[in-house]
Amino acid sequence: MSRKEDPALLTVGGSYVDDVAIREPALRGALHVTYLRSTVAHARLAAVDTSAASAAPGVVAVFTNDDLGLAPAPPGPVAKDGMVTPWLADGVVRYVGEPIVMLLTEERDQGHDAAELVVVDYDPLPAVVSLDDAATDATVLHPAAGTNRAAEMAARKEADFSGCDVVVEQETVNQRVAPCPLEGRSAAAAPGDDGRLHVWISTQGIHPARQDIASAIGVGPAEVHAICPDVGGGFGAKGSVYPEEVLVAWAAKRLGRAVRWTETRSESMVGLGHGRGQRQHITIGGTRDGQILAYRLRLTQEAGAYPRMGAMMPFITMRMASGVYEIPSIEVSAASYVTNTTPTVAYRGAGRPEAAAAIERAVDLFAAEIGMDPAEVRRRNAVAPDRFPFRNATGTTYDSGDYATALDRALDVAGYDGLRADQRRRREAGDRTALGIGMSLYVEVTAGFPSHEHGQVELRPDGTLLARSGTNPYGQGHGTTWAMLISERTGVPIDKIEVRFGDTDFFPDGTTTGGSRSVQVGGVAMDRAATALVDQARHLAADLLEAAVDDVVVDPQEGRFHVAGTPAVAKTWEDLAAAAEVPLSALATFEATAGGTFPFGAHVAVLEVDLDTGSVNLLRMIGVDDAGRLINPLLAQGQVHGGMAQGIGQALFEEMVYDDDGNPMTATFIDYMFASAADLPSFETHPMETPTPNNDLGAKGIGESGTIGATPAVQNAVVDALAHLGVRHVDMPASPERVWRAVARGPAVIP
Repeated sequence: MSRKEDPALLTVGGSYVDDVAIREPALRGALHVTYLRSTVAHARLAAVDTSAASAAPGVVAVFTNDDLGLAPAPPGPVAKDGMVTPWLADGVVRYVGEPIVMLLTEERDQGHDAAELVVVDYDPLPAVVSLDDAATDATVLHPAAGTNRAAEMAARKEADFSGCDVVVEQETVNQRVAPCPLEGRSAAAAPGDDGRLHVWISTQGIHPARQDIASAIGVGPAEVHAICPDVGGGFGAKGSVYPEEVLVAWAAKRLGRAVRWTETRSESMVGLGHGRGQRQHITIGGTRDGQILAYRLRLTQEAGAYPRMGAMMPFITMRMASGVYEIPSIEVSAASYVTNTTPTVAYRGAGRPEAAAAIERAVDLFAAEIGMDPAEVRRRNAVAPDRFPFRNATGTTYDSGDYATALDRALDVAGYDGLRADQRRRREAGDRTALGIGMSLYVEVTAGFPSHEHGQVELRPDGTLLARSGTNPYGQGHGTTWAMLISERTGVPIDKIEVRFGDTDFFPDGTTTGGSRSVQVGGVAMDRAATALVDQARHLAADLLEAAVDDVVVDPQEGRFHVAGTPAVAKTWEDLAAAAEVPLSALATFEATAGGTFPFGAHVAVLEVDLDTGSVNLLRMIGVDDAGRLINPLLAQGQVHGGMAQGIGQALFEEMVYDDDGNPMTATFIDYMFASAADLPSFETHPMETPTPNNDLGAKGIGESGTIGATPAVQNAVVDALAHLGVRHVDMPASPERVWRAVARGPAVIP
């Protein structure tokens, strides 16, 4: 089934925060916010003179951190105390792009003009940009913490390499990337006649956003009405609120006027949280017949200037370190460090792509060292289907899987033997266009932390259904999927089911849409609510039919209730709506406490490398992805397509680069490269379905799988294309320059 959401998006367009700010009466005449941002990575603010800006045309108010009276935001999960985040720079700036001054003007352009009149006297401090510099603590960015180490995780036990014939080591880089959603951050707020503050925000979780905003500005959640209209992409980066968004709400409350803000693309590149940023030291060992016996992974993570969700990513990487393989001895340790760069956050996959990238490179390195086909090494070490539920050596229990079958299907689709034969012919002929075949087997965790969702379905007087959900979609198609689940239970046509979300007045509770959790938590809750509504309807139908409740059945094809065996006499939903003294309504909750579900799959990348220029041409991208029972295969395929594009982007194009002084060198789309349609082949996707026992639907998550599987497959393919030249490893992104240098240096490790 096609998405219900698409006709409007493809015709009249969506309704985003900036659109709401134009149409919503409460936001007419809203003040525009402009933030003056730091142009240096690390400095004391000797003076900030806003007098000229305050007197500029159209300026209503100018605020620095001293004017706010707000306690700073606490550090993110697992981060050390003392690494707090000020809402505006508080005496020190710690990254290029950090907001220093908030200006409110009648017109948007007036804010840009006024910002140029602010005079900031910077007293430069040493910039801490690299992880190596951060680890020395020579310059401590947060004196209250006393160290740059934001978080650390000691290994549970040491890996045992004593029985290994071969041990291979490699340092790899899972580079920092920018999320680049089509719609950047955007927020608006206005005091209401009801005494509440009404906030519109582009977010992945409207209820958590309300809670965070209310807590930050010192009011109760009931005093904030939060609305999330359409969202133009999030990818994890909009999973929490940012200081700039909180201050929009604060200013509206302080000034008693409507306030709005939408970041520019330049602001988004340095202000919206970055992803990845992990350095990995891999050690893998085993026997010459292909058995992997031990694996060590030592991680260092960039947290950026203020530790947010990014600081805890190694904890998720640790959980999934072994990938799909049954490795008896595993050691993982990690540390996260603050640096004078944009803070890192959760980004599509959030720790799981990093784990897959590390283990899949490690397996390829091991296979090359023992001279065995990398596919065969994977088959010999993949967890067998009869081993589930399977507890890996880091303590994670996988629910279900059939890993080797996924790999064999992907290789069959690729025509693997023929590709290897073509590769041999090219090498023997000295062809300067090298063929590379890369593969990855992956397993990830979705809904990996205990969480809950509610679903509510009610019967309207006209016989149509209204569903309410606390989930917060931003492209996933919840409106379509929830309607499908309800229709299957009730028999009501999908076009007669309205699904509402994104408004704290519609529904009292909800969590963040992230971690590919929506179907297996929110979908289950909605399915249960629909089932409960049918049960209520059977009781009412029994009264109308003068029959026992147990004898009444629902026809899910026709949406009619009748006595079993006598379908000619029936009651419709319209009949029930007319007869109900109190509207029928059912609310259900699902608590996900089983430790998540574990989607898996296999990806194969086929590409060519021009050995004279280093350019990479991706020819084929094949994915066999298993997310348990699929509610809507078309939507699942769309999620895989998007994930593959982002995974390919990281493998070949994307990287946020800073110079030694902490200046971002890739802060525009001129410098920051990502995959265009011209760079991507038509994806070849082939779903599998291995249901999970951990929820009613048997469903696992699918939103991040493409990113997790595609990235190492493409990277492995690049290295495979150069292997005959003695190249052992090429870090991501495999840019033409980096690949050309690898060819020129041969066996040398390319930084």
